[in-house]
Amino acid sequence: MIIHQESVETEKFARYEFKYLLNKRLSSLIEDEVEYFMRYDGHIHKELGNRYFVRSLYFDNYFSSNFYEKVDGVKNRRKFRLRTYSQVLDKNVPVYLEEKGRRNERTYKRRVGINYEHIQYFTDRKYIRLLMSLYPNNRVVNDFVFDSIRKNIIPRVLVDYQRRPYINTYGSHFRLTFDQSVKSVTSSQLFVKDKSWLECRAGYTILEVKFDRSIPPWFHRIIQNYNLRRLSISKFVIGMESCGIAYDI
Repeated sequence: MIIHQESVETEKFARYEFKYLLNKRLSSLIEDEVEYFMRYDGHIHKELGNRYFVRSLYFDNYFSSNFYEKVDGVKNRRKFRLRTYSQVLDKNVPVYLEEKGRRNERTYKRRVGINYEHIQYFTDRKYIRLLMSLYPNNRVVNDFVFDSIRKNIIPRVLVDYQRRPYINTYGSHFRLTFDQSVKSVTSSQLFVKDKSWLECRAGYTILEVKFDRSIPPWFHRIIQNYNLRRLSISKFVIGMESCGIAYDI
């Protein structure tokens, strides 16, 4: 089976990302101010408190190479994940293969939508070479196959959370996401049942600030007023640590 090329068009994003860890009170105070300048993006669900659900299955090898590249601050690095927005398999909910990386000070993401019937080909290494024919000439898939063979990456950890996203109402690209209820579990599959999930940074919110060129002056004031300090925090890293797969020592 060959997928038509137009159905697997690669999306590309490149930007700066700053991250902050907020307690419940501080998160609420900052959101109250943010709402004067920004609006929710179009993917929220009111029944989730104006959030949406995110699930990511991260790949790494038995040496946790991607994990240690992240915690060691390697400037040029990448990792792969399968991402979806449902806890159960639903053909109406998109599934993406994403390459998330960093080049010097900027982060980038490339992603391609995949057929839900092909998920097993990404998670089971015995099928990995089939992807070259299923997604011909797609660079994200080709690089994933390359890393699967060269670096022996396999599914290691599944991370869930709920995200409340804000976007700029005018001007250049500026996006804020407030991520809560982060939990993780060791898994080789994107959809699992009867797993013992572990909470990650319980009671805290991860604020991610994403922009192309600069941060608006009003948000600079928020950073100064609340004495916010940037952290190198990654849901992939805290998920791996929570599950006892690898440790930042």
